[in-house]
Amino acid sequence: MPILQKTTTAYKLWRSFLPHIPRLSRYTLGAKIDTLFAEIVELILQAGYSSRDRKIETVNRASIKFDALKFFLQVAWEMKVLDNKKYAQLSMLLAEIGRMLGGWLKDLKKETPPNLIRGE
Repeated sequence: MPILQKTTTAYKLWRSFLPHIPRLSRYTLGAKIDTLFAEIVELILQAGYSSRDRKIETVNRASIKFDALKFFLQVAWEMKVLDNKKYAQLSMLLAEIGRMLGGWLKDLKKETPPNLIRGE
């Protein structure tokens, strides 16, 4: 799955940055970002194996966590925990992942009858 590979690549890049983050932020904001990355990878993997009716819910949850990840990375950048170069590297990957995730969700909603989307 290309989205899983791309997300794993972004996570590995993040993990290479993590040891260089100041200790105070590494165990708070850094740990939060790390957890979100791991949860997103797990949700994408689960979605790949889910039945069609569960897939839309799982991809939607991944999308919500992805938005939280982008928010916390921006906070890290604003607090100078991440420098401009590292933030730009991650942002480029995350923009591509966001397009892939959004496209996947859009395709699933297009293929799924409206009553299954609302959970009826």
